[in-house]
Amino acid sequence: MISLLITIVMAIVIGTIGSAIAPGGMPGGIIGSMIAGFVGAWLGSLLLGFWGPVIGGFAIIPAIIGAAVFVLLLTLLSRALNSNLL
Repeated sequence: MISLLITIVMAIVIGTIGSAIAPGGMPGGIIGSMIAGFVGAWLGSLLLGFWGPVIGGFAIIPAIIGAAVFVLLLTLLSRALNSNLL
């Protein structure tokens, strides 16, 4: 039970740091940050591998970079969709 809590907290922290790095920011508050953290950890480990310090099952550095890339991609997609709809 405590490991699940640590994983969720780390996902929120990673997502928050990733959205602070990327321009535009992640919408959705804590839930959005958690989603960005989980997807960022997956994307970061896919692109950069599993290296660096590991906390709560997340390799911190690739996860933060992956979260920033994910937030940046969402921002670009959102801007593209909004410009086509208006």
